[in-house]
Amino acid sequence: MILHHIHELSRVGFFTFHRLIAVIGVGLVLLFLAYRRRSAVYLIDFACYRAPDSYRAPLHSLVENCSYDFDSKSLAFTIKILEKSGIGPETYGAPCMAQVPIRRSIAFCMDEASEVIFSTVVKLLKKCNINPKSIDILITNCTIFCPIPSLSAMIVNKFRMRSNIRSFHLSGMGCSAGITSVGLAKDLLRVHRNCLALIVSTECLNVNWYSGKNTSMLLPNCLFRMGGAAVLMSSRDQDHSQAKYKLQHLVRTNRASDDQSYTCIFQDVDSENKDGVSISKNILHVAGDALKANFTSLGPVVLPLSEQFRYGFSIVCRQIVRKGTIHTPDFRKAFQHFCIHSGGKGIIQAVEKNLKLREEDVEASKMTLYRFGNTSSSSIWYELSYIEAKGRMKKGDKVWQLALGSGFKCNSAVWKCLHNIGLDSLNAWNDRIHLYPVEIPDNVEILQS
Repeated sequence: MILHHIHELSRVGFFTFHRLIAVIGVGLVLLFLAYRRRSAVYLIDFACYRAPDSYRAPLHSLVENCSYDFDSKSLAFTIKILEKSGIGPETYGAPCMAQVPIRRSIAFCMDEASEVIFSTVVKLLKKCNINPKSIDILITNCTIFCPIPSLSAMIVNKFRMRSNIRSFHLSGMGCSAGITSVGLAKDLLRVHRNCLALIVSTECLNVNWYSGKNTSMLLPNCLFRMGGAAVLMSSRDQDHSQAKYKLQHLVRTNRASDDQSYTCIFQDVDSENKDGVSISKNILHVAGDALKANFTSLGPVVLPLSEQFRYGFSIVCRQIVRKGTIHTPDFRKAFQHFCIHSGGKGIIQAVEKNLKLREEDVEASKMTLYRFGNTSSSSIWYELSYIEAKGRMKKGDKVWQLALGSGFKCNSAVWKCLHNIGLDSLNAWNDRIHLYPVEIPDNVEILQS
């Protein structure tokens, strides 16, 4: 009898032990899966720089300032580009750009950078009610102006941020650097979980000014204007309720291995040893190749299966029958809003035509170019501000940010709106939005005094 009881107890203990092992194993698997699960990355809010009205840089003033320093051929070319640029009379330039003649100076650049960066960061911190010491990651980007200490260090010093903050500065990345910074922030936030990341994108006009005779180097003078943006991202679960957007996808395309793409936008010196940034005549062709490569990578993860099938079927038919055209996927079935980098009227029109977009799909890009000019890497945030100010951003909407830059690079970011968004008092468009959209003429006449 005693032996029988001992045998029964051993059996119970055996099964209990194995159940315990099974529970522990399942628990470890669940913990592993939870750890491996990609944490969501949120965009809590963003702010765009809005200069005082005294910084306005109407086209005729720019031409007048150039007339003191340019020869007749360079001045005529500048006027021709400005008249067809699609840029309006209310863009902004730093005070140093109103001097006659315009002179470059590191001191001017520091003043310009400080004005844009500090005021924009203050605006964002106010909107989010965030203490600067709460920031865990800081990323700045500015293509040409790269002082010592860096712009990121300048922000840490100004706002007395923590000594263990992870700070980075990206230079030479061009107008696509805003999304490049978002990609870097995304990767860092997924490694360092439950953190806040601050991104600051800007460009300094003074250091870019060119007064020589090379027409390709005169183009940046005509297109770029003063601007900047600050973006607050998070990987903290508690920020889901207050965040505006959730990052869905990010695709980066780099064509620097191709010589034509690499030299398309290039910092160099002219025959008179004057430095500047040249923009090649082939830029639309180069941009087209980069866009095609980017769309090819982005399409499969965002387009509905019906569009993917039609696109794939058209390629097969083209290869077999050698007739017909390749179907252009309808990206409007994947996105409700588009923020196409306002690098110039030609770029916006090319994307509009190739993707068969409607006028309202590129409205934000055209109005941003007209109102603020090309503000480089921050332009996509002015466009998103426009859509918000119009009250068009609704819960569940998806927005596609598309940026092009030197290298040559094409970057895409896809965001999902988490709640209805309307105009707020700190929106860069808040006092002008009722005037837009406006009819933009193909050509304007600049009257010289």
